[in-house]
Amino acid sequence: MRFSLELPTQRVDLPGEFVTASAIAEVTRGGAAAGFSAVYVTDHPAPDSKWLDHGGHHALDPFVALAFAAGADPTIRLHTNIYVAAYRNPFLGAKSIQSLDVLSEGRLILGVAAGYLKPEYQALGVDFDTRGALLDEALEVLEAVSTGQDVAWQSERFAARGVRLRPIAPSGKRPPVWVGGNSKAAMRRAARYDGWSPFHTAGFASSARTAAIETLDDLARAIQEVKGLATEAGRSQPFDICWSEAMLSDPGVSTDERGARISELAAAGVTWVTVNLPANDRADLLATVAAFGTEFISED
Repeated sequence: MRFSLELPTQRVDLPGEFVTASAIAEVTRGGAAAGFSAVYVTDHPAPDSKWLDHGGHHALDPFVALAFAAGADPTIRLHTNIYVAAYRNPFLGAKSIQSLDVLSEGRLILGVAAGYLKPEYQALGVDFDTRGALLDEALEVLEAVSTGQDVAWQSERFAARGVRLRPIAPSGKRPPVWVGGNSKAAMRRAARYDGWSPFHTAGFASSARTAAIETLDDLARAIQEVKGLATEAGRSQPFDICWSEAMLSDPGVSTDERGARISELAAAGVTWVTVNLPANDRADLLATVAAFGTEFISED
């Protein structure tokens, strides 16, 4: 089991503690020292006030934030959880992805999803109803340009001829792609790439218009299904499952219970867990990160 630590750059209530270059650097280094394999951020370039006022959150540009993290520690991986590729022109998005992957020497994990905020799509001038197709196109363009070969592309939105991206990543190919979402379409899309990032629906499956994953049994069944789809798609390389488990971040849950849940998730087929740790300030967060590493990662 590997763990990805949230960089709390959404904490605009305490910007001096959490939303500065030094905060990103300190939390990244603290995460690496505690045994976290990656740090992650999300993607909301134009969130609307209604969503923000009812539980939503702000976000820095993911590639800028993760570039600061990359410079803070030379080993930790950089995880977009998640990047909404459809918000951007595919070539513009590919340039940001390629730039971070090259400069971090291949440490990027590209978590992507179609997104769900219609007002954000509208603010960015992107058609919400075609977001799945736009995500597919963005990933196909990324696959093509990451080889370094000249790319021609014809789309309803743009026409490209002889596009060539340099330099190419150390691997000579795109970074690993983990697709988020519980729907059948998301699972089929994930099966064509390197991993799947489902989420706990917590009783809101119908309002979120997605498939319910409420229990470990639900999750285990879904993991077996997506792995079967990956096999059908010809995937022979390791396939990652990245899961966010809220109880791991709850200080009211005992260490034994959280340790048992990690073991249960591993048995269900989860390979990565994202962790969002609560804190009142940066010092509190760094102490909590270190404790989590001691209690759960060092024994993993």
